Amino acid sequence: MTQSAAGVMDAVLHDPEKPVPPSGPAWGAVISLSLGTFGLVTAEFLPVSLLTPLAHDLGISEGAAGQAMTATAIVGAISAPTVAIITKRLDRRTVMWTMTLLLILSDVLAAGAWSLAALLTARVVLGIALGGFWSMSAALAMRLVPSHLLPRAMSIILTGVSVATVCAAPIGAYVGDIWGWRSAFMLAAAGGVATLLVQLITIPRLPPIGVASFRSLLDVAKIPMVKIALLVVLLVASGHFAGITYIRAFLEKIPALDVETISLVLLAFGIGGFFGNLAGGLLAEYSLKAVAALAPLLIAIAAVSLLTAGASALASAIAVAAWGFAFGAVPVGLQTWMVRRAVPEQAQSAGVLLVTVFQVAIAAGAIFGGLLVENAGVTSAIAYSAVATSVAALIVFLLGPKRET
Repeated sequence: MTQSAAGVMDAVLHDPEKPVPPSGPAWGAVISLSLGTFGLVTAEFLPVSLLTPLAHDLGISEGAAGQAMTATAIVGAISAPTVAIITKRLDRRTVMWTMTLLLILSDVLAAGAWSLAALLTARVVLGIALGGFWSMSAALAMRLVPSHLLPRAMSIILTGVSVATVCAAPIGAYVGDIWGWRSAFMLAAAGGVATLLVQLITIPRLPPIGVASFRSLLDVAKIPMVKIALLVVLLVASGHFAGITYIRAFLEKIPALDVETISLVLLAFGIGGFFGNLAGGLLAEYSLKAVAALAPLLIAIAAVSLLTAGASALASAIAVAAWGFAFGAVPVGLQTWMVRRAVPEQAQSAGVLLVTVFQVAIAAGAIFGGLLVENAGVTSAIAYSAVATSVAALIVFLLGPKRET
């Protein structure tokens, strides 16, 4: 172990509340966590851009293929608290390495899937990795840098989400069109291997402290403002994923775009998400309530625009880009809201709750969206997105944080 890495460990062992100096290895570890979030988000949302060819190749409907998102989300919701609790005696770096190994395995299994059951197995493995990784990332960031640099560390970690949002959908659609959808998953697996190598080099020893327990989860969940935040998470995430999971099907049917154009529209969605993440971070420093309310409101406006003017290719592209911008700001606003309403020693428990509810919402959105698509057409899923996110924005305006902290 390097001297600086030992310093990080000693600071944690002797005083868990003491800020850890931002040494080189600590910042390298933060960057490795960003790479991890990039790999997870890329793998989780690849089915969005590959839905049509994937469904055709496996001989299933688009609605059934969309349930690959559901499987990942359900398992992620279960694994978030489970992994945090059953690994409470393990060094946190060992746990993170294991989650990255599962990410790689899930991508390889998905690339070789020959049936819906095989695909769902791969997505279950991904769900375990996703829930375990996300539930610990914020708490680990608090141990890797001083408290006053935590926003910078979280920004770096969330950059992985933003870049994946930019790259995953358009590159997945493009690679899938050129070499087949299986090649997209193999490319993601290769990225996971590179991420694991960086993590093996950079993450210092992180003995478990302040780990989550069922009691600590209940204590955090009892905080009134946390309850409201979780309700907003449920509405925003379910509304978003009910619609965005089937956005390719919408673009193929309503404005009738070709694959190349759809790739560009999805790229616009990703770029919008990248800038939305930056804008959300800046706005959260001045008004947490504004970013928490305006993001879902903009998603609702984008969804309504697709329903009313979606036959126009330009209008659809603008609406999808605006949707991406809005959702890019969602994690920043909601995560900041949760962290500010929990005391420092509850950080991991707050992270576990946020990930669990977020994954439940993804599952609910994907399931409900799939049922709507199968029985009432793809536009009905977009309509649900508009309703759910509108209600979320209203709740924040009426019951959101009254005092900026």
